[in-house]
Amino acid sequence: MAFSPKAKRTPKNKDGKGAQNLPKPQKDAYSRLLNQHQNGKFRSYLQEFVEQQSEENATTSVSRSDANRRKKGHSESSYFGDSVSSPQSRPMLADTFNSFHADKTFHQVTCAEDPGTNPGMLEKLHKGSAPKKASAKLKKSEKDIKASTSLVGSEEGDAQQLSGSCGEEKTRKKSKKKSSKGHLEKKDKGACGLEVDAAEKSANKNVKASQALKGSRQIDKKDINAKDGRASGKQVFEQYMSVEDVSAGLKRGELIQGVLRINPKKYKEAYIPSPDGSADIFLDGISARNRALNGDVVVVKVLPLEQSQATKTPDVIVEAHYNGDDEMVSKMEKVSLNDKALLTTQSVEHATTSNTPASSSERTTQKNGKVVFIVEKKHSRAVSGFLKFLPNKRFAMFSPVDHRVPRVNVPLADCPADFTSRPGDYENTLFICRITQWPADSNFAEGRLAKTLGQAGEIEPETEGILTEYGVDFSEFTEEVLNCLPQDLPWSIPAHELSTRRDLRKECIFTIDPATARDLDDALSCKQLSDGNFEVGVHIADVSYFVKEGNALDELAGQRATSVYLVQKVIPMLPRLLCEELCSLNPLTDRLTFSVIWKLSPEGKILSEWFGRTVICSCIKLSYDHAQSMIDAPDKHFSPEELPACSPNHSIIEIQEAVLNLHNIAKQLRAQRFEGGALRLDQLKLSFTLDKESSMPQGCYVYQYRDSNKLVEEFMLLANMAVGHQIYRSYPELALLRRHPPPQTKMVDDMQEFFDQMGLDIDFSSSGALHRSLNENLGDDEYTAARKEVITHMCSRPMQMAVYFCAGALKDEKLFRHYALNVPLYTHFTSPIRRYADVIVHRLLGASLNCGPRLSVSGEEVHQQASHCNDRKTASKRVQELSSELFFAVFVKECGPLDSEAMVMGVLDQSFDVLVLRYGVQKRIYCNSLEGLKEVEFRKVGKKPEMTLVWETDDPSKDSIKQEISIFTLLNVQLKADGAPMKYSATLKRPLAPM
Repeated sequence: MAFSPKAKRTPKNKDGKGAQNLPKPQKDAYSRLLNQHQNGKFRSYLQEFVEQQSEENATTSVSRSDANRRKKGHSESSYFGDSVSSPQSRPMLADTFNSFHADKTFHQVTCAEDPGTNPGMLEKLHKGSAPKKASAKLKKSEKDIKASTSLVGSEEGDAQQLSGSCGEEKTRKKSKKKSSKGHLEKKDKGACGLEVDAAEKSANKNVKASQALKGSRQIDKKDINAKDGRASGKQVFEQYMSVEDVSAGLKRGELIQGVLRINPKKYKEAYIPSPDGSADIFLDGISARNRALNGDVVVVKVLPLEQSQATKTPDVIVEAHYNGDDEMVSKMEKVSLNDKALLTTQSVEHATTSNTPASSSERTTQKNGKVVFIVEKKHSRAVSGFLKFLPNKRFAMFSPVDHRVPRVNVPLADCPADFTSRPGDYENTLFICRITQWPADSNFAEGRLAKTLGQAGEIEPETEGILTEYGVDFSEFTEEVLNCLPQDLPWSIPAHELSTRRDLRKECIFTIDPATARDLDDALSCKQLSDGNFEVGVHIADVSYFVKEGNALDELAGQRATSVYLVQKVIPMLPRLLCEELCSLNPLTDRLTFSVIWKLSPEGKILSEWFGRTVICSCIKLSYDHAQSMIDAPDKHFSPEELPACSPNHSIIEIQEAVLNLHNIAKQLRAQRFEGGALRLDQLKLSFTLDKESSMPQGCYVYQYRDSNKLVEEFMLLANMAVGHQIYRSYPELALLRRHPPPQTKMVDDMQEFFDQMGLDIDFSSSGALHRSLNENLGDDEYTAARKEVITHMCSRPMQMAVYFCAGALKDEKLFRHYALNVPLYTHFTSPIRRYADVIVHRLLGASLNCGPRLSVSGEEVHQQASHCNDRKTASKRVQELSSELFFAVFVKECGPLDSEAMVMGVLDQSFDVLVLRYGVQKRIYCNSLEGLKEVEFRKVGKKPEMTLVWETDDPSKDSIKQEISIFTLLNVQLKADGAPMKYSATLKRPLAPM
């Protein structure tokens, strides 16, 4: 189906270099571009435990050891980035938001559970297939283990939990059993699998069925043991619908397709977006997910209204989704259950201002659903975790670190040779397991061990586990790929290539990047013209010259789709010879580039525009610090010792003048952008200083976004918008663009109501109105920035994620818009070394200017590659976040406890979330963990949550200390390492008694 669209002929410039002159009337740069749950009924029951003592003990030991492991909860409300600058230290740009993207079309239809399905039916369901580049399995993974991944795979083994400690908090509170007083028993619970505490066994035998704990379908333990985790032939999960029925149901609107999100803190709760923008569809329990994993594209059947009871839906305002803390959650729930005398909790709901009870305003009917088909298994089915020895079994139990993934039975043959004789030696060893199948009659998945990572708590094993779980290919480049690179080194630009390009090597062109950056893919130039205007250029590494369409290098680059930036290293998309040498715009070296050059007025008005292939020689490599120094001291004369090596053809004064002129124009462009309705939502970013030898964190700090960053950002945005218009004009059916949908309506309405009740004037009517609100009326003191950060975090929750798309796949141009930038067309052009989408855009641009090869790609292929780039960008962003969390946990362990001020971001009935101001991290503080806390009173006025903490005093004769907690309250907190590896917690310091 590939075709070769004809590029529009455009007149060559007078140099005959195959470029294009596009004169434009004097016009504002941006205006020109603008003109072009309720939980359902749980089906669960609890049966008496009738099992041999040896099997009970084995299962108990499995659960107890789990609770002592460190657990990484993978939050899905992470802040997805869309940065046009270098990702190492450049902050998120304007098109950066958090949400979950549900692709409304089918990809890689999976129907392994339905043996009757034939390929022809699949074609009817989805006209295309996964991109050739994207569909290939990671070679490293194939070498690790050759195992089938055809069956739809996995859920938490938590479905099998039988102990009362696994019930929900509300059920515990209703328990009639009296809790023992005195010291708290630290009976940890595992998040997945069976759990039987010795103290609970006898009690559970007397528990009636009516006191059964909520949860997914519970099964008798002897059934589990009877058939290696299978429920004695019972159907634990429903069979999937046929492809024909799914296709028909989607067309009739009876079924809904979406991306599955599993709550990392409450693994039995899952959601998919509602197509009409209303409240998410709730999937109640593990059986409702039907073996789908977090991130999978699923088809859901909405249950009848009578099964969608009036449910208190998740509060998007205060219910933040944070990582980790699962072990702490279990401990705090134990406290609530086992020692009620220690802490009294009062929950009060006041009437709203309209005299409507808060309970009725918040309790709505939320649609419930169940998974009936898995369209695409986005989850890698590879997880890190620990091995548990089970006596008298043919298999070992693998317990994933992520609670949202089920426990897995793995053959003993995969385990270390001495595992059966010395299982204790491996209690703290991390393994990688790949799920191969999950039968419908089993509570456990089946899988194979792929690799031993090393000791839990060490940075490298933990990092490798993160990369593997998120499907990041970090294997070495193969010989076939490396053979695609220039073989005659040192390489120089061929004479015939120079003759076809505009020669800019004598121009004053320079890079501005993080000091540690090695992949320099963008450079800037600015010179003043005799008429007082400026010639400004953005010059981007010409990666498409080296990465030829269709060869092995191109295939692998398309599969990786993006470089992945960890705290201590980079997993590159391209071989380092390209990333750091031949494509990188290193100083004093001739390099091939693709340039956009404008003639701009001092006010930032575009007078003309030019696109073309060029050759440059960067005169200096500036860091953001260097550029910022020039901006801060415009009259200072910098000595050669204060700057990196500079070309003798350009003076330091000339370079400084160019930087200052770019800064002044960038300020004009930025002002125009925000006056035109753009929005920027920044969130704090943590950076680290590492030991050069050990790569261990020595210090950390909140990264500062300064004028030098803004300078680069403005011109990268301008180039991306200009190229987006150019490729869409030439190839309206093929152009790879980037859009940002508006925020979700239901969540915005809830947020607006919340802010109104908080007395905050936040306007969600448009992106520009929201931006203005966030920069006004937040106070003018030392904590203004913190308040803005808290509000920004709240406002980011309804935002959807910016995504790549093929223009031909959407017929309505209104859907092309970028909400945050408030522009009709946008793309990614400026980072081809680290983003494959930019490579495709370069090819489109070259073909449109007749200075590149004719295209041999179809619209369907562009669409599929765009979808794959979206997936890999999301995974890359999450990996980057987890890497940062990992290093900060190590820093707390090595340097803690750490004290800091914190600002409250959200309040729940038993906990509250804080932004730790010194480090920019967000943590949840559990009231039951606070030593000396006597009583908690939680109340809500409408949607505004508040809490009063009552503290004991050292002197019993004195009154208790009351502390009020609400959003924006300033607190003193302490961060300290937990007993488990890579875990740390936040605790509130007790307030001082009034004098």
